[in-house]
Amino acid sequence: MAIVRAASSSSNRCDNGEPQETGKQVRVIQEELLVGTAVNSWKLVVSRLDQTVASFDDQDLQLHIASGRNRVFYLVGHLTAVHDRMFPMLGLGERMHPELDQVFLDKPDHGGADAISPADLRKAFSEVNTKLSLAFEAVQAKDWLQKHNAVSDEDFAKEPLRNRLAVLMNRTNHASFHLGQMILAKR
Repeated sequence: MAIVRAASSSSNRCDNGEPQETGKQVRVIQEELLVGTAVNSWKLVVSRLDQTVASFDDQDLQLHIASGRNRVFYLVGHLTAVHDRMFPMLGLGERMHPELDQVFLDKPDHGGADAISPADLRKAFSEVNTKLSLAFEAVQAKDWLQKHNAVSDEDFAKEPLRNRLAVLMNRTNHASFHLGQMILAKR
């Protein structure tokens, strides 16, 4: 996300001749910085997830994060499905892999035969996160503060913090939590 300063008019200059920013310009720059920070945090967590998932071979993906708990394989699928749901929620397009919901969101990890191969799961994981990160780059700072598609107009009017940026921050935290679980599973 490129952060561009708004140009000041020539009549709005400091004593030293440098452009002076107006209150509105400062607010825009602050919004851009805030959003840029959130998008960069997302990209950092996704990058770490990519590295961690790549460090697991197919057999390692079957490791449980703790005794009787989810497998790493399930967490990768879970994150893929959750991230895929962000496309329509944030108004960024259609989902890429809605078929993953039944296996990785609607049911707990069963530990039996997997409905998708490790190679196909890795591919879906990468596709969704890459496309999502690119889509985030194209969203204007002001648009991140608009309502997301899972909240009604009425509810958003009451709670304007239920915006797209809040979804991004929530999903970044969610991904970071599961990243930590994956790292611990490999120990």
